[in-house]
Amino acid sequence: MIITRQHLQDIEEQTLAPYAVKSHHYQGRQYPEKEAENRTPFQRDRDRVVHSKAFRRLEYKTQVFVYHEGDHYRTRLTHTMEVSGVSQTIARNLGLNQDLATTIALAHDLGHPPFGHSGEEALDALMKDCGGFDHNKQSLRVIELLEWRYPDFPGLNLTWETREGIVKHNTPYDTPDPDVFEAGKCASIEAQVANLADEITYNTHDIDDGVSAGILSLDELAELDIWDEAIREAAEKSGHVDATRQRYQIIRTLINQQITDVIHTTHKNIEQHGLQSVDDVRDLGQNVVDYSPGLTEKNSQLRTFLMDNFYRQYRIMRMSRKATRFIEDLFNEFRQDPRQLPPPVQRDMETMPLERAICDYIAGMTDRYALDEHKRLFDPHERV
Repeated sequence: MIITRQHLQDIEEQTLAPYAVKSHHYQGRQYPEKEAENRTPFQRDRDRVVHSKAFRRLEYKTQVFVYHEGDHYRTRLTHTMEVSGVSQTIARNLGLNQDLATTIALAHDLGHPPFGHSGEEALDALMKDCGGFDHNKQSLRVIELLEWRYPDFPGLNLTWETREGIVKHNTPYDTPDPDVFEAGKCASIEAQVANLADEITYNTHDIDDGVSAGILSLDELAELDIWDEAIREAAEKSGHVDATRQRYQIIRTLINQQITDVIHTTHKNIEQHGLQSVDDVRDLGQNVVDYSPGLTEKNSQLRTFLMDNFYRQYRIMRMSRKATRFIEDLFNEFRQDPRQLPPPVQRDMETMPLERAICDYIAGMTDRYALDEHKRLFDPHERV
């Protein structure tokens, strides 16, 4: 038996919740294409994202720690894979379209520049008079314009639903673009799942990396309600184990608690609002995918703790300031003499402002490439 796209779409119609996005009813692509025979449109989107150059570059882009700080810290790629896994679990348990939620999760950070949020803030400041810089908008720019893989169109030509989910990505660390993709309406429930999965993953793995780096202590974390509850639940399940495995069990418990809370809270919200269609979700005026009030308060406490004790810790601040200087040096040097830019970027300058072409070039760099490019420009002993 061969399972065709039609079979897969029939299964969606029969098994997914009425408020889930069905690929049979997707709103098309920017450039018309004949769809694949053996994949749904959202599965095709997923594959195009995974095979893109921008996705592969995430391996050497910073989450918090620059890549040379250690081999075991999260990168943009490992973070993205974790977000994808959490999204898939939540979507599956709520009867949603797993392919769409997973694809949005895989694509949500494609526009991130090197050096994490420090790099984004540096580029935004440098571009303040030229349209600014936001990694959500840049992710859309990557998939609509900057990836060149097909002969008939620029970008990856992803579906409207995937692109909308990227633009409306909205966590405490992100602000959606209000000007495009039905600005007055909520994102699909699958996009909302990817949003919250990003936050769950971000907070929990930053704790793990912070403890591994010796920046956060278990004693300090024990003062947080959310951590204290996870310690007690992990101890009940695992008993007494060594400190390293204890931390892994606590992180695992913490992630599971949050996923379970989101599933049950979202299901309750769906029933409370009587959602029966995709349009009901979009017209609701508020996100339906959410934490319970109790967990929302605990997560707020956790974010404040991480900001004060991790993101603003002196080692992290040193990395942040160093990253800012690197990006400022690169941007200003290229703007002063664009002839130093590679030929493809110089060709881009024919169709866009100089500053935007430079910004696209720097945003596409990995941490490693940015450091090497800086050496080539400023180290007299480095080969150019």
